[in-house]
Amino acid sequence: MATKVYIVYYSTYGHVEKLAREIEKGAASVEGVEAKLWQVPETLPEEVLQKLGAPPKSDVPVISPHELPEADGFLFGFPTRFGSMAAQFKAFFDATGGLWRSQSLSGKPAGFFYSTASQGGGQETTPLTSITQLVHHGMIFVPIGYTFGAGMFELEKLKGGSPYGSGTYAGDGSRQPSELELAQAFHQGKYFAGIAKKLKGSQ
Repeated sequence: MATKVYIVYYSTYGHVEKLAREIEKGAASVEGVEAKLWQVPETLPEEVLQKLGAPPKSDVPVISPHELPEADGFLFGFPTRFGSMAAQFKAFFDATGGLWRSQSLSGKPAGFFYSTASQGGGQETTPLTSITQLVHHGMIFVPIGYTFGAGMFELEKLKGGSPYGSGTYAGDGSRQPSELELAQAFHQGKYFAGIAKKLKGSQ
């Protein structure tokens, strides 16, 4: 049986989605792993999104909480809002009460990736404050640590991400993920998939 890794994300302007697609490639590069992209439901009205200048959503399917238990592991991605996860993703987690009661996600590995506007905008506080969601579900947090090697110590080029997970800086929205940030996202997907596969094999 293949190990199923779900990459579940929310993206307003597309930055998080670009990371998600690289993470999917990285996870799928591990033999015996099936990676699948999902979006969480949008909570803002279309007219508000238009005023924000948000592009149309992609054709990635929208997930519902009851589909989560089908996976063996998860990488959750979202933009930062004042140092923590975006409300759209929090609303999705808030809808998983039934899974919490049944402990359907207990023991499953999970990690985070994210986007912020600035260097002090939450590259570490966002995943740190999001860990509470995993804790209440009894999930196993899998950070990337410093496994990305020299890329973790890059100082000459602007690079998002941290030991908690891969990330990018969006600035005013015009900046797109760099090659280095995308490489880190690929690495996270591959690294996480390997761990998810080992955990499933040990059961």
